[in-house]
Amino acid sequence: MNINFLLLNANKTELLVDRPAKYGHLFENLSVNIDNYIIPESSTIKNLGVIFDSRLTFQPHIKSITKTAFFHLSNIAKIRPILSLRDAETLIHAFVSSRLDYCNVLLSGLPNYAIRSLQLVQNAAARLLTKTRKYDHITPVLSELLTPYTPARPLRSLDAALLVIPSINKKSLGFRAFAYRAPYLWNTLPLHVKEASSVENFKSRLKTHLYSLFYGLP
Repeated sequence: MNINFLLLNANKTELLVDRPAKYGHLFENLSVNIDNYIIPESSTIKNLGVIFDSRLTFQPHIKSITKTAFFHLSNIAKIRPILSLRDAETLIHAFVSSRLDYCNVLLSGLPNYAIRSLQLVQNAAARLLTKTRKYDHITPVLSELLTPYTPARPLRSLDAALLVIPSINKKSLGFRAFAYRAPYLWNTLPLHVKEASSVENFKSRLKTHLYSLFYGLP
């Protein structure tokens, strides 16, 4: 490293080995020696705010998000009676939704039980925003937070199952926000995908649609 004018910061250098569970015994007590610095293996590492584990289950990361999100929701709940709907929405987006959105593409494909806690965070945020009671069914509440697109005059798009795309102030940041990206991407889907009768049916149709786009199929 000295030849290349590089300097190792031993305090910020970590080693993580990604391996399947059945081969875990082959990688016990690993370490690397770089310029006489012994770097032992870590069970988790944090990179750009995301916690990685050796099996890429992302459970430590999800637990961290959940803990922080519920902490902020608890604080917001204390002042919710004096907040307007718009102010409460701003706080929830700033302290909770932003954490759920950040690098969430890494969680794609995880089993439902692994991301259930994130759904509970979203449900709690929706209850807090709408002042819904704890034991009321959450699905209608989540549906009400989506704004269907209604044109000013009869158009063919009226029956296209579109959502309203909110205006954004900063294109570089607002364009990546979930509140903008979700309806934007939803509106680009074919109608037969959006009209799926169940979640599993929707996933199946969406997968077929994405494969067709990738391979250029009709």
